[in-house]
Amino acid sequence: MIKTAHITKFVMILALGGQLVSCSGDFLEETTYGEVAPEEMTVPENVERAIISAYSVLNGQFDGSSNAYNSPASNWSFGDVVSDDCYKGGGGTGDQNNIHQMEIFNTNPTTFDIERKWMALYEGVKRCNEAMRLLQQSETFDAGLGKQRMGELRFLRGHFYFELKKIYNRIPYIDETAATVDDYAKSNTEFSSEELWSRIEEDFRQAYEVLPDTQEEPGRPTGIAAKAYLVKCYLFQGKWQEVYDGTEEVLNSNYGLLDDFQEVFLPENDNSREVLFAVQHSVEDGQPDNYNGSIGDRLTAPGGPYYAQYGFHRPSQNLVNAFKTDNNGYPVNDNVNVTAEDFVDPRLDITVARPDIPYKDLGILYSDTWARDLATYGPYSPKKRIVSANSSYYVTTWPYVNALNYYIIRYAEVILWRAEAAVELGRLEEARALVNRIRERAANTAAVKNLEGTAEAANYNISTYTEAWTDINEARRLVRLETRLELAMEGHRFFNLVRWKIADEVMNSYLEVEKTRRTHLTNAAFTEGKNEYFPIPQKYIDGVPEGLVTQNDNY
Repeated sequence: MIKTAHITKFVMILALGGQLVSCSGDFLEETTYGEVAPEEMTVPENVERAIISAYSVLNGQFDGSSNAYNSPASNWSFGDVVSDDCYKGGGGTGDQNNIHQMEIFNTNPTTFDIERKWMALYEGVKRCNEAMRLLQQSETFDAGLGKQRMGELRFLRGHFYFELKKIYNRIPYIDETAATVDDYAKSNTEFSSEELWSRIEEDFRQAYEVLPDTQEEPGRPTGIAAKAYLVKCYLFQGKWQEVYDGTEEVLNSNYGLLDDFQEVFLPENDNSREVLFAVQHSVEDGQPDNYNGSIGDRLTAPGGPYYAQYGFHRPSQNLVNAFKTDNNGYPVNDNVNVTAEDFVDPRLDITVARPDIPYKDLGILYSDTWARDLATYGPYSPKKRIVSANSSYYVTTWPYVNALNYYIIRYAEVILWRAEAAVELGRLEEARALVNRIRERAANTAAVKNLEGTAEAANYNISTYTEAWTDINEARRLVRLETRLELAMEGHRFFNLVRWKIADEVMNSYLEVEKTRRTHLTNAAFTEGKNEYFPIPQKYIDGVPEGLVTQNDNY
């Protein structure tokens, strides 16, 4: 199935809380249902609707407002803006000042985005739990299909909890035995970090055991996707042997790299073999206000003559400089500003909009005049995950969303996970070969051309590593650098810095230099032992019995 302009969907009333929700996923049909009698909730079609409601909040949209950009599935604010990859952007520091406070590490428990993200993820947990309960209670649901659907719910719940764990660290854990609102008032210190990881792992492990190798309906997870997510849990805990062993099956599966890096991010390809699991987006499908589109990313429109003048999620100078290469096609990594004469990795102009480089297929050069508040945030704009304004998958009217899926796990990541594990296990040459797979794909990608199509738009130069890797520290650095370049602007950078235990070192070194370039970062400072995680929302603390929840350290 491919996305069309009329993908159908449906909405339903949740049994728990009677909340009207919309849903995402290309396999859905549009029908509106009223209140469902309790005795009817376990009828198979209603159980299916409850299951779909769990999918529906994957894109961060969980209520009637249009501010999923405060709880984005892509984590552009939670994973990129707070890293060295990008700035908040927009119309100055007062525009979405809550995200500005995140960017300078002045977040507090009442920050709006901190509350919204928490609410969106726990709404997902709640819907998974309720759907599990209904599925278990149904006497007429097909037994074989029921096992698969339970696997899907476990996968989804594992995803929501994974996000909560990596963002907030100490979190309440509520399973499907929760039947009342009071059951969701839980301590966030009931389980240790290891115990929380164990529970998240168990959801993915059970999903892996029952999910099929392929799914007819895009958006539903496969067994291999569950295995990959289980491996990602191991990755975040530094369980290197488990990562190494677990990636074997994933890399030998029916998933694989696309030949061209740029084609990975075309909406017509976004259920390709490279994507193990994604948040499904669609537009012009009958859903009010196109809430099934990339609603969480709608502020990232880059401005200019074709796009809305929102201008958020702006690549940093530091990120642009990271793509600089030498005469041999290897990363320079000197953080000296790139000039037109420098060699650069060809992924740079696919990932970042730079002045005087053509933008997508619009037949126009990107100009720094597109950039909203150029004086504050510099000349660059996002490009990799922006859909061409010529595409039928882009909506040119409010809310300016598109149908490009958000990729939660793609095959290239799994290659890099295995490379990391190989380094930590002393298999340096294997790590080099894995990184070279990523770099070879980048080298073979069709580079951005000038407007006439007669020459490459910049001095692109990238090579594979030919000399043996013998130093573990250097091998580790190169794998991490490749991870940054390949995944830039995809919402992963900050969480990688944290799990590598180098967030303090990297962020404060970054800020020391970047403050000389961008005055909006003047008061920014990363505090080790605090800013690796976001605070527990004050609204949750105030809404449960006193003393039940412990705030994260130093907030």
